[in-house]
Amino acid sequence: MNKALITGAAGFIGSNLCQFLLDKKMTVFAVDNFLTGNKKNLEPLINNPHFHFFAADVLDFDFFKLGKIDYVFHLASPASPVKYRAYPIETLMVNSMGTKKILDYLLKNNTASFVFASTSEVYGNPKEHPQKETYYGNVNPIGDRACYDEGKRFAETLIITYFRRFKLNLRVARIFNTYGPNMEEDDGRVICNFIYQALSNQPITVYGKGEQTRSFCYISDMINGLYLMAKTKNLAGEVINLGNPEEKKIIEVAQLIKKLTLTKSPIIFKPNYPDDPEKRKPDIKKAERLIKWRPKIRLEDGLQKTIIYFKKRYFSL
Repeated sequence: MNKALITGAAGFIGSNLCQFLLDKKMTVFAVDNFLTGNKKNLEPLINNPHFHFFAADVLDFDFFKLGKIDYVFHLASPASPVKYRAYPIETLMVNSMGTKKILDYLLKNNTASFVFASTSEVYGNPKEHPQKETYYGNVNPIGDRACYDEGKRFAETLIITYFRRFKLNLRVARIFNTYGPNMEEDDGRVICNFIYQALSNQPITVYGKGEQTRSFCYISDMINGLYLMAKTKNLAGEVINLGNPEEKKIIEVAQLIKKLTLTKSPIIFKPNYPDDPEKRKPDIKKAERLIKWRPKIRLEDGLQKTIIYFKKRYFSL
């Protein structure tokens, strides 16, 4: 039975990935300190005999006690603007020293396939559209988003340096906007904000004029992409975009959620945050070529599933 290690296991993507790998009959070792992860996300997994959870910080955890691992997914980090603004130093540390600690563990476990959860935020407010993996980005290194953007950029540099020097089996996934079950209602990202506001009959808050664009990938598609990145052979040293190339204006998403929830909530507009990207759309040709991956879930279908989840978890409907 293959063994997988997931850091940030109680988070949105991490908890979904745990369930996916358990369904694949893997033994899963999960680490999370609950800084932003939620214990409720792990409740369906706790009684599975192949699931082993450690409540610990990546910076303090002894990875060597796990022995040899086949797959490592490093997802530990605050990921929403609300959370990484609240924990900027922790965000920087887990992406820098936390990443180095795992890489040093892999030096002793060098057959493991390692996938790092990077982000489309490494592209900043892009001047290239859509964004290819070859684009260097347009990032403010001292802005209030920099703890996350630059933390991930440093981690990518560290990972690729370890790959070049030690020939470890390392891969970097640049994750674009993702949504679905196990998102937190106070996450601060667009989809969960809009759905929660709509279901609670609050005004749906759009920042700026809503003309900025994003590309939204449903969680099941994203999890499958991460799995294929870990499983596909001859990917060491590769950086690959994972996201849905269907680009939508934020105002369009607000209107769609308003329609799907049948809410009477008005759409209101507030000033935009500094350094908020104007456009976001992944070029996924590399993912299509190397791991044979392309998202399957349409935005409207994924939103319906997410709305049902929010109703059950947060509104007892």
